[in-house]
Amino acid sequence: MRLLPADLPERAALALEVHARPSEPLAAPGRASYVAVLVDADERERELAHLARLCRQHGQLTPAADAVHWSGSVGPLRLKWERHGEFSSYTLLTASAGGEPFADSAANLLPAGWLAGVPGLTVYAGHAELLSPTEGGALGDLLQQCFGGRTVVGSALGDGAGLAYSDFLTHGDGFGRILLIDQGFTPLVAGRMLQRLFEIEAYRMMALLAFPVARRLSPRLMAIERSLAALADSIAAGNARETGRDENLLQELTRLAAEIESGLAASQYRFAACRAYADLVRTRIDELRERRLSGLQTLDEFMSRRFTPAVATCATVSRRMHDLSERVAQASHLLSTRVDIVREQQNLALLASMDRRAKLQLRLQQTVEGLSIAAIVYYLAGVIGYLAKGSRSLGLNLDVDLFVGLSVPVLALLTFQTVRRARRRASDPDTKNGH
Repeated sequence: MRLLPADLPERAALALEVHARPSEPLAAPGRASYVAVLVDADERERELAHLARLCRQHGQLTPAADAVHWSGSVGPLRLKWERHGEFSSYTLLTASAGGEPFADSAANLLPAGWLAGVPGLTVYAGHAELLSPTEGGALGDLLQQCFGGRTVVGSALGDGAGLAYSDFLTHGDGFGRILLIDQGFTPLVAGRMLQRLFEIEAYRMMALLAFPVARRLSPRLMAIERSLAALADSIAAGNARETGRDENLLQELTRLAAEIESGLAASQYRFAACRAYADLVRTRIDELRERRLSGLQTLDEFMSRRFTPAVATCATVSRRMHDLSERVAQASHLLSTRVDIVREQQNLALLASMDRRAKLQLRLQQTVEGLSIAAIVYYLAGVIGYLAKGSRSLGLNLDVDLFVGLSVPVLALLTFQTVRRARRRASDPDTKNGH
């Protein structure tokens, strides 16, 4: 009998998520190589097929079509592949037979040309050497041998369980170098520390992809800020009745708003990714549990001096763009309000002018109606005069002039009443609608 309600469909996957992508163990002496490759979405299938061919060559199970990580043995190597949001990483680990550090690498044990054939663009590549304490030898000579006199950053990791050194530079083979000296690592902890060091570099490079974008946008933002300041001065100094001028200013503000929105659309994903990757870098550094070594910068200090300012620059440019967008929107709103007020005032003036014209037209119409009454009475009086003259043929002896004179007031009264009734019917809404 089942003791629990039905499972959430994602329950199993979510429970296993915290156990996904475990670090590969590495015992001293050992070597590792790491490559992070920026892969477009349309190259994902080709990437998986490339990895599957290597698996089949060495009798390994190929990763599933929807896999996001895979690990297995490839000859003398232990290969771990991980698919991240924008990039994929390949970690190669093998035991070392000793000898000069970085004279050989784990990547050289891959089939010829396979690594170069991985789809995508290299973001970061690094070699690592894990040495036992006895192999460490004289530290100064070892660092000179590994890094050639370059400035080295180093610290004790895992509360002193090991030492880590790097110059954070790309050497002639295209790889960076990380030197680890075991002071009490277990293979699993050593592999985990090494993975963190590799990921710090990969995430650092991914975060810094936003830095060139910020540099390109900075001059553009300065030009927009100057234009906006000039427009704001013009708005403040402008006459509220200069509607045409305000409309031109509004068009210029609209152009600036479109330019800013274009920049936001093209850059905000990169800036948001920069913030996310920078947080991962800080998290991985905290997980190292560093201790200072005399005379050397720690990784945390190095990142604070070199990496954090670049991230801050990207964040500043992003904030400037958002601030500019808000300022342009506010200026556009204020100017639109002023233009609307001026238009309303113009509309009121136009309505008042139309009202005056209507009154003048009414007076003119009334004057014309008076003249028309006189004309109609004159015409009707003439008709009655003709009728009176014609009555003489019937034997009626009428005084034509007297008869016409007496009919004029009656005709005027009748005509006036008829015109007034017609005007009233024309102005009555019920009459206009046919009721």
